[in-house]
Amino acid sequence: MCRNIRRLHNMAPPADEDEIRDAALQYVRKISGSTRPSAANRAAFDEAVEAVAAATSRLVAELVSPAPPRSREAEAERARRSGLRRAGAAAAE
Repeated sequence: MCRNIRRLHNMAPPADEDEIRDAALQYVRKISGSTRPSAANRAAFDEAVEAVAAATSRLVAELVSPAPPRSREAEAERARRSGLRRAGAAAAE
């Protein structure tokens, strides 16, 4: 999974359409291997981003969780600590 794609389900506040579209864009960039598609591929790329965003939006809206919503601040701190651990491990090698 691409590290830049963040959890969108069960967050407080809920994910908005911009976050969903950004995640879809990252996903399509990753699987296509292209951050900026050529003019010949632009329509297919944009269509894929919109389709993934729509599917993601439906999925996030339909998922249920018995757990309380996760705090965005707590998730950001967890990601920061994880990044520090990875950097420390890489420096120790």
